[in-house]
Amino acid sequence: MSGPLSGIRVLDLSSVIMGPYASQQLADLGADVIKVEPPGGDVMRQAGPMRNPGMGHFYLTTNRNKRSVVLDLKQPAARDTLLRMAAQSDVLLYNIRPQAMARLGLGYEDVKKVSPKIVYAGAYGFSQRGPYAAKPAYDDLIQGMCGIPWLSGNASGDKPRYAPMVLVDRVVGLQLCNAITAALYYRERTGIGQRVDVPMFEGMLSIVLGEHMAGRLYEPATAPAGYQRSLARDRRPYETADGHICVLVYNDKHWRSFFAAIGQSEVFEKDVRFSSQGIRLDNIEYVYGFLSDIFRTRSTEEWLMLLEAADIPCARMYSIEDILQDPHLVQTGYLQRVTHPTEGEMLDIGLASEWSHSIPERRFHAPNLGQHTAEVLREFGCSEAEIEALTGVPLRTGRLVRSVPAA
Repeated sequence: MSGPLSGIRVLDLSSVIMGPYASQQLADLGADVIKVEPPGGDVMRQAGPMRNPGMGHFYLTTNRNKRSVVLDLKQPAARDTLLRMAAQSDVLLYNIRPQAMARLGLGYEDVKKVSPKIVYAGAYGFSQRGPYAAKPAYDDLIQGMCGIPWLSGNASGDKPRYAPMVLVDRVVGLQLCNAITAALYYRERTGIGQRVDVPMFEGMLSIVLGEHMAGRLYEPATAPAGYQRSLARDRRPYETADGHICVLVYNDKHWRSFFAAIGQSEVFEKDVRFSSQGIRLDNIEYVYGFLSDIFRTRSTEEWLMLLEAADIPCARMYSIEDILQDPHLVQTGYLQRVTHPTEGEMLDIGLASEWSHSIPERRFHAPNLGQHTAEVLREFGCSEAEIEALTGVPLRTGRLVRSVPAA
């Protein structure tokens, strides 16, 4: 075992994206993450494209380094087994509403009785202290309630739209991982476990409002909500003579260098709209419009050479295919070709951090449904008869196989 969380055991009862993304971060950092799935499996197993049923691409990219156990927690014997496992675990992670956990007999007080030091982490839609406590929540709904489509429509002048990715689940998933590791550190110092709630709505609002409260931060308000630079219509990749380029001419040094590079040094000194960062922000629509017009006059390659020589931040606008061929990522090995035992050749997305010691590593591929049920239950002291009763699968069939290390 390797990684800074080596020796930490996590029972992951979550599904879809937010919980599994958080638990994959923990698994990548060395925790032994046991993914407890219902008989039908995590629903994201069915999200294609896929080569084989139950192994969709979303599932494969959020469940690396975990072991899969199938338990029907609606059955008393399975619930009792889960509590036996909790008694020997450090973290229990779930992302259904707390009311549903309580109905299963797996609420915090139930689990705390068998494992007082456990970190009991729940991630769901809303704080349990408000009127939305029992509401269901999905990424699109929380994006809408956090103002992301509204901001998108204001910035583009087009119809509101959601961010073209499962944004909230992943952002709040990282907040969930952060909260769990902090709770583990607190327990290490004090010996005290606790319940940790990470609501999607409030979690995502901490990101959105930190940027877009703007003048509404003050009482009384000094200006409308919305950060001007982020909402400027021309804050987008700039169109060039043959494509697009991403450029950030930001501080005074950048602007002086930019005007010198295009042979218009006098503009910075004479046009007050460019004279300071604060004044540029007040005139942001004009400033970005000016850049939008001028970038159309040269090719992408010409601009990259000119801007890099002037030490102005710039980059190509990539497609997903461009990312897969990026020379930096190729050299660092961020995307690695691996052989999954059932899904064949595939690309594995790299770990998001680099360490000088306690180095995380790829240990297991995303598991097939129930792949480790017998193996894990034996570790928790279940007999062969108990395992067969819980799974309904005679062990002699060999359908419950052992871990397959990552190739």
